Amino acid sequence: MSRERPAEVPVEVATEDGREPLLVALGTRVRGLRARRGITRKTLAQIADVSERHLANLEAGDGNPSVLILAQVAKALDCPIAELLGDETTDSPDWLLIRDLLHERTPAELALARARLTELFGVDGAADQRSQRIALVGLRGAGKSTLGRMLAAERGIPFVELNREIERIAGCKPEQIHTLYGPAAYRRYERRALDEALKAHPAAVIATPGGIVSEAATFNVLLAHCYTVWLTAEPDEHMNRVVAQGDLRPMSGNREAMADLKLILNERTPFYAKADLRFDTSGKALERCHAELSGALAKLI
Repeated sequence: MSRERPAEVPVEVATEDGREPLLVALGTRVRGLRARRGITRKTLAQIADVSERHLANLEAGDGNPSVLILAQVAKALDCPIAELLGDETTDSPDWLLIRDLLHERTPAELALARARLTELFGVDGAADQRSQRIALVGLRGAGKSTLGRMLAAERGIPFVELNREIERIAGCKPEQIHTLYGPAAYRRYERRALDEALKAHPAAVIATPGGIVSEAATFNVLLAHCYTVWLTAEPDEHMNRVVAQGDLRPMSGNREAMADLKLILNERTPFYAKADLRFDTSGKALERCHAELSGALAKLI
């Protein structure tokens, strides 16, 4: 007796413009990850060895429809599609149980869980040591280098600019590392520079690269061992400050520089927001920024 073939599991209803929701979401995630890492579409296409047009279609939600087959199989098996693709969180029973415990938790609950895990596995630095190091995070043009030097001089402690340390270790400028070896190599140099700075300086003001938040392991170390300050500004101020410093990279070969900058800021904001203090430099003279930030830090650490 033949068995009836089970019906195919339908995917979600298409959007109003006919695109599949899964492909739209996939494109959004790809675009978001690219922005968080500060990589242009052209650069990502070169690294991935795919055409820029194909990548643009993927980010627009018009990617390879074969992905939809995976969605149907995952739905039939009642599991996330990531479980079909496979990573370390799908190979261990404990990972699966931990993931279930964290599923649908509120942002506050997830933050608490992260803090407890940090304490459990010894990543967290001692509170008194942590307060001796101030790490400035944020996009280029936020004032990390300028304010960092002023804070360090005021406190009589070293100023460390991680980009300079990366250049020293690698023997070439950060943009050359990206060009010659790719973003993954740059992140390895970034982590090494941070580790060496923490080991060498029990007290310091550290100006970090804007994309340090895109590597979770490195950012975890920074949060654990430094009092972190997120310097913010309006997107146009970020752009104007960088260009005023003679750095034309944001505009070079990129007609949509401001749109890219806003996307990068949007994707990195949830990570920057993990800093201990947020300080807005928009519309403020340098001396006022220094005085206000110095005053705020004096009350907190």
